[in-house]
Amino acid sequence: MNWRTINIDLLDPESPANFSIATLSPAAPRVSASEVQSLSSQIKQLSRGGDSEGALRGALENPPYGGDAAAKEVHLATVVEILQSLKQSEMSPMLSRIYESEGGVEILDVLMKYLYKGMSHSSKPSSAATGSMSPQSTGFSQIHSRGGGEGGGQAMSVLLSWHEKLVEIAGPGSIVRVMSDRRTV
Repeated sequence: MNWRTINIDLLDPESPANFSIATLSPAAPRVSASEVQSLSSQIKQLSRGGDSEGALRGALENPPYGGDAAAKEVHLATVVEILQSLKQSEMSPMLSRIYESEGGVEILDVLMKYLYKGMSHSSKPSSAATGSMSPQSTGFSQIHSRGGGEGGGQAMSVLLSWHEKLVEIAGPGSIVRVMSDRRTV
C-alpha cells in the first residue's frame, strides 16, 4: 500500500470534503428580473420626487441576492444612477444618517458591495479597446480606448468618492465584511 495516495481529508470530520460548501451561504429567495424592474421604477420615482435618501435606502434594503444576472444588472444600474444623481456635499450627512439608523451597518455593507461591483463593471475594457493594448516595461498593459465607454471615467470617479466617504463613516470593517460575504449583488 502506498501511503502517499491516501486522501487524509476524508478522515478529518471538519474537512470541507465532508460537508457541502453550499451550506455556508444563506438561502436567498428567487427574484425575477421583472420584480427587480418594478422595484427599480419605484426607486427611480422616489429619486425624481426629491427623496434621494429614501431611494438609496429602498435600493439597498432590497438587494436581489436570489436574482439572475439580468436582475442584478438592472439593480446595479439603478443604484449607480442614484449615486450619480446625488451631490458630493450630500454624501457624508446621508451616510451618517443611514449608519446611525437601525440596520444601518448592513445597508452600508450592501452599498459597499454595489460600489465594488460598479467599479468592476466600469473598469472592463470594451471589445473595441481590447485589440489596442500596449505592453509596458513594468509588465502591465495599458489599454487605449478613445470614446469606447459612455462616461466610464465619470462613473468611476463617483464610485470612488462614495467609497472614500463610506470607509470614512463605516470604517474598514465594512470592506472586510463585504469581501467575506458569499452573497453577491
